[in-house]
Amino acid sequence: MKFGERGRTTKQATPKELNKYNKMSTYTQILYQIVYSTKNREHTLDADNRKDLFKYIWGILKNKKCHLYQIGGVSDHLHIVTHLHPSIALASLIKDIKLASTEHIKAKNLFPAFAGWQDGYGAFTYSIKEKDRLIEYVKNQEEHHKTKTFKEEYIKLLKEHGIEFDEKYLL
Repeated sequence: MKFGERGRTTKQATPKELNKYNKMSTYTQILYQIVYSTKNREHTLDADNRKDLFKYIWGILKNKKCHLYQIGGVSDHLHIVTHLHPSIALASLIKDIKLASTEHIKAKNLFPAFAGWQDGYGAFTYSIKEKDRLIEYVKNQEEHHKTKTFKEEYIKLLKEHGIEFDEKYLL
């Protein structure tokens, strides 16, 4: 017997009874824009085979229960707009994407001059209200980079998100 309020005895709750109070789903809505470059920002991601690479990365995200909203990029970098499954750590996901996509690129010889991905990455969070604007931004990377370099774009993202950085690490 256990004592309840005011000294009255109460019966002990069964595991089934306790479980009904412990049920709660996990709900998240964290929209990420992930940005990373080829090693040394080399222009090796030829337009002809980018769609194959994007489809492969989409498969990785799908297997990890992440929702891909948009993927895009140009010859020296990628943008991924995604929602991460709550069980997935951002750093682990990016590591997995980089390793698996490098293997895929080499196995299929998609980009013969590709030497790998840069070590770091940028990951920026957005309100779900920004989703449509962000998707359009990533869709229009080719047009966007006719007037702006990756470095200029990346610095703008870092500043917009209030991230301190040392320019010497931006190549």
